[in-house]
Amino acid sequence: MRWMFRIAGALVVAVVVVVIGLLLLPHDRIVRIATEQVEARTGRDMTVSGDVSLSFWPVLGVNTGPVTLGNADWAGAEPMLSASGLSIGVSAVELLIGSIRVTGIVAEDPVLRLQTGAGGRANWVFEEAPTETSVAATDGAAPETSQDRAIALDLLEVRNGTLIYREADAAPITFSGVDLELKWPDPSGPAKLAATVRPASVPIDIKAEFASPGTLIGGAVSPVALQVELPSGTLDFDGRANLSGELAGRLDMTSKDIGKSTSALGLSAIVLPAGWGPAVRLLADMTYTADGRLSMREMRSELGENRLNGVVDVMLADVPQITAKLSAGVLTFPASAGAGTTRGTGETAAAPGVADDGWSRKPIDASALGFVNGSVRVAAEGIKTPDLTVGPVQLRVEVDRSRAVLHLEDVSVFDGRVTGRLVANNRNGLSVGGALSAADIDLQQVQRDLLGMERVQGKAAGELEFLGVGNSVDAIMRSLAGKGGLSMGRGVILGLDLDRLMRGDAANGGTTVFDSLAASFVMREGSAFNDNLLLQLSNYRADGEGRIGLGARDIDYTFTPVALRARSGQGISLPIRIKGPWGAPRIWPDLEAAAKANADAKLEEIENEAKTKLQQKLAEELDVQIEQGQDAEEVLKDKLEDEVKDQLFKLLGRN
Repeated sequence: MRWMFRIAGALVVAVVVVVIGLLLLPHDRIVRIATEQVEARTGRDMTVSGDVSLSFWPVLGVNTGPVTLGNADWAGAEPMLSASGLSIGVSAVELLIGSIRVTGIVAEDPVLRLQTGAGGRANWVFEEAPTETSVAATDGAAPETSQDRAIALDLLEVRNGTLIYREADAAPITFSGVDLELKWPDPSGPAKLAATVRPASVPIDIKAEFASPGTLIGGAVSPVALQVELPSGTLDFDGRANLSGELAGRLDMTSKDIGKSTSALGLSAIVLPAGWGPAVRLLADMTYTADGRLSMREMRSELGENRLNGVVDVMLADVPQITAKLSAGVLTFPASAGAGTTRGTGETAAAPGVADDGWSRKPIDASALGFVNGSVRVAAEGIKTPDLTVGPVQLRVEVDRSRAVLHLEDVSVFDGRVTGRLVANNRNGLSVGGALSAADIDLQQVQRDLLGMERVQGKAAGELEFLGVGNSVDAIMRSLAGKGGLSMGRGVILGLDLDRLMRGDAANGGTTVFDSLAASFVMREGSAFNDNLLLQLSNYRADGEGRIGLGARDIDYTFTPVALRARSGQGISLPIRIKGPWGAPRIWPDLEAAAKANADAKLEEIENEAKTKLQQKLAEELDVQIEQGQDAEEVLKDKLEDEVKDQLFKLLGRN
């Protein structure tokens, strides 16, 4: 703002000089003296063209045609300020008593170019040119005092202005259609500003009050109150500021539609997740420093149905750096239209990321991972979506160069607890991965909410490491690789009745209650492979091996229960084949495999029985007593060796 008052002051002094020297100088000389006054105070060239008209009483005034004020020598050839016309009026009565009251300064169609260059230099910082001790030394005009007198400003008006702002090596930002009024009637009192700007063709009204403009112009901190009327919202600031742009105070922003409000500012419309907008309110003690550091303390935000409190620090740069510590109640994410909702027929929509024919193939836009860097810690009472309820939670999100890591420090989910980390990396194409550890998880909830199926009931513990690559849910699921393990205590398998299957009934349905379950698996190319499933039941033991298609959403698995008490406790097995899509797999006993397995068991039984009878017969023939704990085969072998030696000695004639 200092540049504005310096130019205005120079113009006022020029008017005073012009009027005093009016009767002594020709017309063109008057214009030259006025421009010399401005040039002396700004160090920039000034031109005035077109007709110039003057007034004397009660207002000493000048009306000009086109006016330009030159730019800094490093900022280019275009003028810093230009206008199609300029009007300046000074109260003649107050001038006679030794004070200066500007009744009005009006700029028509001004264009102001503000620019920063290398090293932080700015083109609105003026270097005053050396001045003579008296402008009367050349033309007899009144002398200029060594110190500026206080200037009262009734009105400074800008009509249809254009502001062009450019930082070093950056594209310019243009505000067109700017209308502005500044009133400072008492040099020792406050100043009020009213402006209308149109960053994106939609008018934004700005009102500001400066409690001590003189202090502000002098470079010190002064109280400032600001109110901005946005489409669908308002922004209020009450605090202190200086001309370097530094400020500190209370911020209160309210918007009924944050997308419309940000679009009106010429920014990309902010689109919040469902349930987090569009209504937004933000209150905070805000501080901004000249090096681009923004901090908010005692922050309270209302984002749709959600509330977040805490502290936020932002380092503004090409990629902002954010550090935050937030707390919240239950964070709600309602379903967006057409996703995760109940359809009119009563049919429940597919689980998240699932289409009617499998996983969603819609491309994932992960570009937002590159918008910011930073670390955000969140403690919430819970997270609630139509498909998932989590809470309480302790989370930490770290983002660095398009790679985000979500640390699950303490998460209550599916009636259990999960810790670990999840990673989304978009540096060279999208990949997702993680390492998780879980305890006391309700496995039925996991299947229902994440996989759209319900086959197993019970509490589980497990570990999982995974990595997937692709730009859609389908591509990621079909590329999954990793490993994991699962263990359970007592539970239930739905849709499978082992008793009926062991009796040869191939019908699906029923339930099986088990005492424990343990398995490990590896994942390759979107499929999980397992070969060590062990299921313990009161009357059965079951082994399992096969493939579960995570990408194809199918299964090909052989589940082999063994009836432990069958055949006088020797057991009998009945392999069960599970094959087909997740939603409707076919389950049937594999009788061919069962016949082979049991035939092999029967053959082994016959062989063992024959071997036992042979050993008994040999023991009788050889008159051998086999004591308990002795190996019958070894005893008989030793006896036969002794008999062969005796016969051999007899044959050789030895006793």
